[in-house]
Amino acid sequence: EKESRPQALRVLEQVMKGLYEGMSLSQAMEKLPKVFPPLYIALIRSSEQTGNMIEALGRYVDYQLQVNLARKKIVSASIYPILLIIVGLLVIGFLMFYVIPKFSVIYDNIRGNLPWMSQVLLAWGRILQGHLPEIMGVFATTLGLLIFGMSRPGFKRKVVEWLTRIPALGERLRIYQLARFYRTMGMLLDGGIPVVTALEMVDGLLQPNLRSKLKTALQDIREGQTISVSMEKSQLTTPVAVRMLRVGERSGKMGEMMERIGAFYEGEIARWIDWFTRLFEPVLMIGIGLLVGTIVVLMYMPIFELAGSIQ
Repeated sequence: EKESRPQALRVLEQVMKGLYEGMSLSQAMEKLPKVFPPLYIALIRSSEQTGNMIEALGRYVDYQLQVNLARKKIVSASIYPILLIIVGLLVIGFLMFYVIPKFSVIYDNIRGNLPWMSQVLLAWGRILQGHLPEIMGVFATTLGLLIFGMSRPGFKRKVVEWLTRIPALGERLRIYQLARFYRTMGMLLDGGIPVVTALEMVDGLLQPNLRSKLKTALQDIREGQTISVSMEKSQLTTPVAVRMLRVGERSGKMGEMMERIGAFYEGEIARWIDWFTRLFEPVLMIGIGLLVGTIVVLMYMPIFELAGSIQ
């Protein structure tokens, strides 16, 4: 009754309508797949059978908080480097598209043995001076196509696949995916969902290269192998994770152990992000400063040449 957002109010009304028609809560939510994710619906459905819906709802809230916390750490760590890159590109663009063309007009009548890079910059300035509208049109079109491509799921998937091939970064991306995978598995197992069903549900959390390995592990588990052996065989673990899975199998607390594995991985990722940002930010600042400084020095080289000729 107190909900003021029209869209949320419509969602609540549709859920209430389904309940009044005799549906269970999970069935009513299943009618709204764009609002309620499959993992959430599966957890509710399982809690309806076991009678512990209060615990299931609390568990899902905790799960979302932890996942969002890990995502926020990555986003907050990337804000400053992205701002540095944007400012650096704006400065370089201002020099390349405005300042250098002005200098090229001034230097047209200067003759001398200028450095090769200075000649290239001045030639670029002359090209811009004569074909600025066409070049800006090509630049705007390229930027528009890049933004459109970034909005497509296939493009994002290709970028992630490319990043995973970088040795150090690829391993960290794999650890991040495994953190989400194990935390989600722990939540589902604690919610009373069978192992095989839970593994099938979390398939979409992994990238294609890990997804194929998960299918192999799932087949091994169906054939009677233990979870720890199947995961280790399919390279979906680390030495620490394998030991924790074995503890979960022996103690009967597999869900709790998987959540601990997810928390361990998230802590490792957080430490790596902190280390990487501390190193990357000064390196990025030095790189942008050197690039801008080189462009400025090359622009003023003809002036130095002219001063030497006068002397």
